[in-house]
Amino acid sequence: MSDKVHYSDLGLENTRAMFAKAVDGGYAIPAYNFNNLEQLQAIIMACAETSSPVIVQVSKGARNYANSTMLRYMAMGAVKMVREMGSQIPICLHLDHGDTFELCKSCVDSGFSSVMIDGSHLPYDENVALTRQVVEYAHQHDVCVEGELGVLAGIEDEVQAEKSTYTQPEEVVDFVSKTGVDSLAISIGTSHGAYKFKIKPGEPPPTLRFDILKQVEKELPGFPIVLHGASSVVQEYVQLINRYGGKMEGAIGIPEDQLRKAAASAVCKINIDSDGRLAVTAKIREYLTNNPSEFDPRKYLGEARKELIKLVKHKNETVLGSAGKA
Repeated sequence: MSDKVHYSDLGLENTRAMFAKAVDGGYAIPAYNFNNLEQLQAIIMACAETSSPVIVQVSKGARNYANSTMLRYMAMGAVKMVREMGSQIPICLHLDHGDTFELCKSCVDSGFSSVMIDGSHLPYDENVALTRQVVEYAHQHDVCVEGELGVLAGIEDEVQAEKSTYTQPEEVVDFVSKTGVDSLAISIGTSHGAYKFKIKPGEPPPTLRFDILKQVEKELPGFPIVLHGASSVVQEYVQLINRYGGKMEGAIGIPEDQLRKAAASAVCKINIDSDGRLAVTAKIREYLTNNPSEFDPRKYLGEARKELIKLVKHKNETVLGSAGKA
């Protein structure tokens, strides 16, 4: 008996219509990473409450952590929960940073409606060949594919690089035409993880390379562009973590006004992972420190979920511009 399932049977949607509306509307679809039930609940509930389309995404590591079968039913349950809330927001389940054809194929077969194949670390021709292979399989099942050109610095799950390599605008047309990808992740100065830049205290983070973004937009008018590593590393959470026993010195991210500027242009998907992790960790540390006799996970995870809902609503409403766009 085959264990394959199509994403439409889970109530999910691919990103094609979402991106078309976002490009025309000058906003970005939020793509939030999750690893467990509370994170998924918070993301879905916040997006339903702000009437925002959403991409919930998992990395290879998160999929291994949650278990692929469990993940399928979590996604289906999330859709059903939102529908019972009376919301019809479009929901996409996306693989973040797939590194092999086999992993992408497995995700397509298990109900993902979008996959990313990240061949950005490979020589250009090998990146094209691998991405094309994934596209050919995914498109047979109406699953969208995100490719990547340029390398982001930083560490996130299995993805790590010591330095960034900016996307070369002169390559994007060739890459998109040869691979057939539905969207393209580019490198313009964002970075993975919570330690995005090495700067002196009080020094502002470097500005994103909007000149590269503008050139890419000129080369690929109307084509969906994606930003990875776009957490702002909310300092309120960093300070809470440090106050309640953590040690996160020098954690800094992308200013939210720069992300809003990017979302108003060709960027129609912005990935946010670290900010969600920080919100959850900060509230758990605070709660357990202030309630040392508490051992009910529902209490401290409930506080974390509440804070993540607050964060996601803020991002949708003031940073991405996706609120009310469902």
